Formats: sequence, structure tokens, C-alpha cells
Amino acid sequence: QLGVLVKGGAQLDRMARVNIVAFDKTGTLTAGRPAVTAIRGKDCAHPVAANDDCGTCEDVVAVAATVETASEHPLAQAVLASAQSRGIANRLPQAANITAHMGRGVSGDLAGERIAVGTHELFAHGENCIDQVCTEAAGLQSTGKTVMLVGRGNHMVGYIGVEDQPRPDSQAALNELHALDPQLRTVMLTGDNRNVAESIAKQIGGIDEVRASLLPEHKQSVIRELQARGTVAMVGDGINDAPALAQADVGIAMGGGGTAQAMETADVVLMQDNLHAIATALRISRLARTVVKQNITLSLGLKLAVLALAIPGLASLWLAVLADVGATLVVTLNGMRMLRAR
Repeated sequence: QLGVLVKGGAQLDRMARVNIVAFDKTGTLTAGRPAVTAIRGKDCAHPVAANDDCGTCEDVVAVAATVETASEHPLAQAVLASAQSRGIANRLPQAANITAHMGRGVSGDLAGERIAVGTHELFAHGENCIDQVCTEAAGLQSTGKTVMLVGRGNHMVGYIGVEDQPRPDSQAALNELHALDPQLRTVMLTGDNRNVAESIAKQIGGIDEVRASLLPEHKQSVIRELQARGTVAMVGDGINDAPALAQADVGIAMGGGGTAQAMETADVVLMQDNLHAIATALRISRLARTVVKQNITLSLGLKLAVLALAIPGLASLWLAVLADVGATLVVTLNGMRMLRAR
């Protein structure tokens, strides 16, 4: 009824103990629909805006589009959208042997040349970088944009700057979590560089800790580290988040736009991309745990009362039956209070 699918009672019980919530950034705290905001070709005099016309910059976008066609990653979709808006989406054929490099980018083969789009690490720690281009790319990253370097063969052809925006409900959802439990800590995990991560965290607010430049296996290690400090819930939506979702005490997947891998791995699925449902799920789980404790206390209390009366011979068989049925009715009615929870 509230748009939250919990896969079992054990998961619901663990969720009641959560005191650390880790969030993936792209597609979870942000809209997951980044747009190209800057392009620079190696022969350009200066970077151009996303909607400016420049033959060299169009070449950069066209080359990047050849390997991004097969990807569902939000950054790839931003490149393809830019190529389509410029009418160059089909200028070059799709690359062959496309390979995704987790957390670093994507590469493929085009007419015997290697096409690569991604971070410095994808380019052998930037050894093929052109100084001016890479310096500008680093400067662009410091402003909070995600920058993808584009290479063709053994040469760097330019870079593409992409920017994502926080979800409209991110800040309110985080504030709701802190209102629910002032001791609860929130952590943002992202593969983006620290400048981008800090910029997004500052825009959203309510994030206690930021971990940046993380590969999928690094996210899993961070979750393991956080588990030494408490019970951790991980919120994510992508394939890259699956290892962290599996490692967390409670994995929470965004069901509206999440991948099948994330939803299969997670313990809890939000049926819509509504971050407010996280606080709702935690509130319901804590209420459920409280009701369970109340029911155990009520049930055992009635049993002990009848036992205390039976020892001196004051309890009859009918009283024992009444106490047993009465305990069943009491705990059932008490549990039904959960139906009014919102």
C-alpha cells in the first residue's frame, strides 16, 4: 500500500536496527539524467557550450557516440542525446567489441582503431593525455562537472563535460531521515571524483559523509567498513551498486528506474523512485519491531499469570483456554494497528 516491497520478515527486522544509510549518487540522489554542458576538441581554441556549433567538437561527440550506443549508463545517454540533437548520431558506425570498464568508462574498436571514453584511469593513468586538454578537464571537474575523456587510436581527441542535477526530493528525504533518528548517519558513495561529489552533496545538504572515486568493489569495501560502526542500509539503482547492495545489512533498490540486477539483489524494493519511501520503510520496520516486542510481552504475561494461578489451584481448564485464546486475540488486534501506519 505504501509502495515498499520487503522480501521477508528477517529483512524487516534488520531494517529496524539501521543507523547508517549509504546512498549511491547517480540515479539515486540525483535525477540520473545528466546533460552535456561543455565540449572541447584538441584543436579547439577553447571549450564550447553544449549547444554551440563546432566541427571539431562534433567529431568528439560523434566518436564518443560510437561506443556509447550499447550502454544504458546515464552518462552514455547524455552523450547520445547530444549527438542526436546535433544530427550526428549516425555519422560513424557503431564500434565493435564494446567493453564496459566498471567505474572507468567504455571502449571498442572502430575501423581498426581503439575508441575509449572515460576517466584518466581508462587511458593508462592519463599517459595519452594532451596537457592543455587534460588541464582544462581537471579544471572543469573542480567546478563539479563529470568529465569524460575521448580517445581514438593512440590520440586524445578531446573531452565532454556532463552535469547531473539532484532530485527535487533528495534534500527533503534526507531531512526526514534525520528527523526520524537524529543519530542516523547518511553517506554518499560515487564513482565520480571528489569535486563532483562534494558539489552535489553541498547542493543537496544533509549528507554526513562523502566517499568518491569508488569502483563497484570499492563501494562494497566501504559498506563493509561502515558495518563495523553499525547496521547499514545501502540505497542504489544500478548494476554497479549490486555488490554493495549484497554486502549491506539491508539493500534497498530504486524500483522505478532501477536495473533488474539491483532489484534482484536488494532486500527491499521501492516500487517508485520516491526517496521519501526510505524513511517510511524505516519507520514501519521500527514500529513492527516494537509491536513484536509488545506481543511477546503480552502473550508471555498472560501465560505466566495463568501459571501463577494454577500453582495454588486457582486456575481452571476454562481459564487456561480463555487465556490462550485471549492472548491470540490481543496480539492479533495489537498487530492490526500496523494497518493504520502511514
